[in-house]
Amino acid sequence: MGHLSTHVLDTAHGCPAAGMRVTLQRVLADGRTETVKQIKLNADGRNDGGPLLDAQAMAVGRWRLLFEVAPYFRGRGVALSEPAFIDTVQLDFGIADAAGHYHVPLLVSPFSYSTYRGS
Repeated sequence: MGHLSTHVLDTAHGCPAAGMRVTLQRVLADGRTETVKQIKLNADGRNDGGPLLDAQAMAVGRWRLLFEVAPYFRGRGVALSEPAFIDTVQLDFGIADAAGHYHVPLLVSPFSYSTYRGS
């Protein structure tokens, strides 16, 4: 049973990115996007409602996660330049196996980020 999940860690403060807003979009064949879900991360830096996509919603194709980084750090009282060096992190990824488990974590600070396919 496949599903998609995410987890965000604030590496500047050494904690989960509680309160960060995240948007999940499906990237259509013509390049347009369709918003599937918008969430606010819980105290553990995860989605309160479980997976972003459950087994029924999983689908092969191109997907995009948008992480609202600058608003999150400003909300924590971090003084950022205007415009911020990193505003929104856009991660485009593919789901090749709808029965697979896709975990897309983000490690982020106001000046850097990294991601990988987690387990």
